[in-house]
Amino acid sequence: MEQSVTDNAAKSRFEIHDDGELAGFAEYHRSGNEIAFIHTEIDPRFEGRGLGSRLARAALDTAREQQLAVLPYCPFIRGWITKHPEYADLVPTTHRARFGL
Repeated sequence: MEQSVTDNAAKSRFEIHDDGELAGFAEYHRSGNEIAFIHTEIDPRFEGRGLGSRLARAALDTAREQQLAVLPYCPFIRGWITKHPEYADLVPTTHRARFGL
């Protein structure tokens, strides 16, 4: 199965597609040099395939490429960063305690 992640800026969300079908998304709000992740959702039909992890990684990699500070309000994104501490540097030092990082 072919999976792809795209930034749908018009809807302020990263989307993951599985064989062309929307499988999930990570909503965000951008302001200046910050990106706040507010909600992530994977369609129940696609759960258990690692799509959430792939979506989080792609969204955070994009934030790194664009030199954006990440504010992980979304529990899924915050939890993913906790499990992958190499991404914690994306969260400003002054905000890490606030997010438990």
